[in-house]
Amino acid sequence: MGTACAAVLAKQPSHDVNLWVRNPTFATHIAETRENTRLLPGVRLAESIRVTSDVELALRGASMVVVCVPTRGLRDAIGSHRLYIPHDALMVSAVKGIEIETLIRPSQIIQQLLGERPVVALGGPCHAEEIAIGKPASVVAASENLSDAETVQTAFSNQHFRVYSNTDLLGVELAGALKNVIAIAAGICDGLKLGDNAKSALITRGLAEMVRFGDIMGAAPETFYGLAGIGDLIATCGSAHSRNRHVGELLGLGQSLAEIKDSMHAVAEGVFTAQSVFSIAQAQHIDMPIAQEAYRVLFENKSPREATIELMQRPLREE
Repeated sequence: MGTACAAVLAKQPSHDVNLWVRNPTFATHIAETRENTRLLPGVRLAESIRVTSDVELALRGASMVVVCVPTRGLRDAIGSHRLYIPHDALMVSAVKGIEIETLIRPSQIIQQLLGERPVVALGGPCHAEEIAIGKPASVVAASENLSDAETVQTAFSNQHFRVYSNTDLLGVELAGALKNVIAIAAGICDGLKLGDNAKSALITRGLAEMVRFGDIMGAAPETFYGLAGIGDLIATCGSAHSRNRHVGELLGLGQSLAEIKDSMHAVAEGVFTAQSVFSIAQAQHIDMPIAQEAYRVLFENKSPREATIELMQRPLREE
């Protein structure tokens, strides 16, 4: 996603874009070939994008810092390099998860480490593989301060990438985290070959769980009916690009989580978020049957088919 964001931002000639790559050898490879062959093969980066492993150089004088690391690595990434992040830089988070140890959101982790400062969250259906090559996409930039959201909206928008603004930072971040858990459950449907009816019902009821969770946590319900919620949910549950859906599919086909981890470059964010969501739901007494069964399949060795049967046999109720 970091590479894709750099590609989007570089479409505006006025932007000076630096792409920081942690591994020096790989940074040199991308700089020379203009291609992230490991994560975005076939996508040629603009010559104007400076690729470097020197974090001080990458951040020097930055007016905007776009963070695209997994939630579990966010604290270390910000904490290790916070001395190089300009005090007046606007922080933009494309991170979609909830930290397991603290149960806080990406924007809260950033503010905890850098002090109170504006953070804008990007949410919505935006698979890196598509936006990097200029396929049309629409997302939302959310901040408690509307002007900060509008700054990011202007910076990212181009003829292929449309950005809406939103002030429900909490809702956009929760939607981005929760949809990954539901996508794992949708992937299980695919792996079990349960059909379109089952998967459509699961996505619909999964959205109801997302709205319920967000409402209790203080988010605006309407946010979940927008791009960050239902928009991203549809993309993540149905796309071949979705690592979360793929994890679920492999679970449905009978693989264990350990086997899946061994077969993937990076484990899908929803695997970790499932733990956080389960903990919060238990503590807050939030009814999350789909998320709960996804958690139990992932971490309690529950059979995907048994989890499906239990969901279907829950007490009957009004919609």
